[in-house]
Amino acid sequence: MSDQDLARRVAALEDREAVRALLLRYARALDSHDWPLLRTVFLPDAVADYGELEGRNEGVEEIIAACHRALVGLDSSQHLVGNVEVEVDGDAATASCYLHAQHYLVSPSGVNTFVVGGTYRDRIVRTPDGWRIEHRALATTWTDGNAAVFAQGLQRLRERGEEFPP
Repeated sequence: MSDQDLARRVAALEDREAVRALLLRYARALDSHDWPLLRTVFLPDAVADYGELEGRNEGVEEIIAACHRALVGLDSSQHLVGNVEVEVDGDAATASCYLHAQHYLVSPSGVNTFVVGGTYRDRIVRTPDGWRIEHRALATTWTDGNAAVFAQGLQRLRERGEEFPP
């Protein structure tokens, strides 16, 4: 193997690893409510289509507002990503990963959790600041539990006078 071939292979591995790190950063930002960190995941004009859960959101500020509405009123959430596949072509990439997201809110009904299983499919571009998501689509495969925890969490936010975005 030539030095040039080796350099290309190493660069491809670094790109794929950077995209994987981007997908993990998204999950960490959601669960820690770190909205400045979430801003580093998306392009300013990105689109995130969360389907029936949070609809289509255009622009990073709208994406952050949707995530804030869904998550801040909850007691906690945990977004796990796995089965990550990344294809890099120059300064563009596509990625898909499985999602297992647990949303927890102590509820008067006693059903405190809502769990989502699905797949994120992303178009990602290289920027001077690193890789950023241009388009994210969530395909929900299954759900279980109390979907009303989102509405209850949003009501909790309103009662505390915490409108969104932060």
